[in-house]
Amino acid sequence: MTDSITGTAYSPSPAPGAGPQLPPAPGAGPALPVAGAGDLPVRSRHTARWIGLGVLVVVAGLVAVLATRPPAAQVVYSPLVGKQAPPLSGTTVTGSHFALAARPGHYVVVNFFASWCTPCQQEGPSLVSFAFQQQRSGGASMVSVVFDDTTSAAREYQATLGATWPTLADPSGVLAYEYGVGQPPSTFVIAPDGRVVAAVVGTVTASELDGLILRAEATHR
Repeated sequence: MTDSITGTAYSPSPAPGAGPQLPPAPGAGPALPVAGAGDLPVRSRHTARWIGLGVLVVVAGLVAVLATRPPAAQVVYSPLVGKQAPPLSGTTVTGSHFALAARPGHYVVVNFFASWCTPCQQEGPSLVSFAFQQQRSGGASMVSVVFDDTTSAAREYQATLGATWPTLADPSGVLAYEYGVGQPPSTFVIAPDGRVVAAVVGTVTASELDGLILRAEATHR
């Protein structure tokens, strides 16, 4: 560079802490400034922002779906499977008496539920569908047992659901204890000869119940 006053050529001093300056390569043009994050075009910054927002929306949607999805039914080990079902009798939520025969002569699905139980509410319509289909075909029957709930709340819930099968009140929890139920919904499939052939914890669908009965029929012929 040349001093504007004296006309003397000189080289500018490097900034403090800077390393040695290298001469430009022969034939190289002037150095181009390096763009920082603040030098990105406005359109690029907006695009990145919308992409990030879209990812957050997708993640939030997946979390919401998983949170509202009913827990899947799990066929669990129960010491009752393969043995005669404990006696099932008592007063229903409508005040009548019900007793399941020791050998019912057909498959019976026993479902422990509560009106406050969200998974029970999610599986309820499927149980109604199952009971309706089985009633038309002369197949299995349904029996519900109230778990840790008031009789009035359970009666109102079943009426709203459209459940017309017997629903036993269990205020002392004796039936739940006899069947080893610790949480609703819990479901048991009883064979025509009175043996328990399956135990399920969690929401269960009509097709899953059909599958359990078909499997039991194939196994115990």
